[in-house]
Amino acid sequence: MPKGTLRHALAAVAALGLLATAAPGAAAAGAASAAPTSASAPTSASVPASGSVPASPYGQLLPIADLSAQRLLTADQVAAAKWGTDSPIDDPERERQVLEAVAEQARALGADPEATVRIFRDQIEANKLVQRGLYRQWEADPAQAPTERPDLSKVRLEINRINGELVRAIADSARARAERSCTGRLTVAALRVRHDRQLDALHTVALERALPSVCAPNGT
Repeated sequence: MPKGTLRHALAAVAALGLLATAAPGAAAAGAASAAPTSASAPTSASVPASGSVPASPYGQLLPIADLSAQRLLTADQVAAAKWGTDSPIDDPERERQVLEAVAEQARALGADPEATVRIFRDQIEANKLVQRGLYRQWEADPAQAPTERPDLSKVRLEINRINGELVRAIADSARARAERSCTGRLTVAALRVRHDRQLDALHTVALERALPSVCAPNGT
């Protein structure tokens, strides 16, 4: 999918996140004006139950954006678990396991495993973007660094749960992802999720990185 529309929209709200530390009131007002006002958009990031195909294309894309944001928020715990250890941010073996697992799940659902893997490659890169961003913050200001180390095995159980729901959402959204209106609707969904999940600038940029492969090549 062309990245321009989504990148520009999320870049704008990311800038608002950066302004929040200097002028919280102004940033909040800007975020409110940036939030989608389409009648088709829900008033909160309520996501349809997994396994039920929503009636509207927007409703099919919203769970993908929301689950992507949930997955990105786990990157904070992954980074905290690895911080100060020999565990690298890049973990090719873990990535291979994830991609193989989601491809198998997609096949079991009758979905396109190649499209699913393509989307998850972006999800993984977005997760690492958050980890690297947090490392830079902690290196610049050690006082912000985590003082407790989460159990990485437990964090990965939560990531696996989200992965399974995301594979289902991808399978349920094949029609919406193939439509020419996909990029615009996905942008609205991402903005809604960013607003409702109160993502900061780092996670907003990462959300943009997580979504470029969601829309099919013709879904522009």
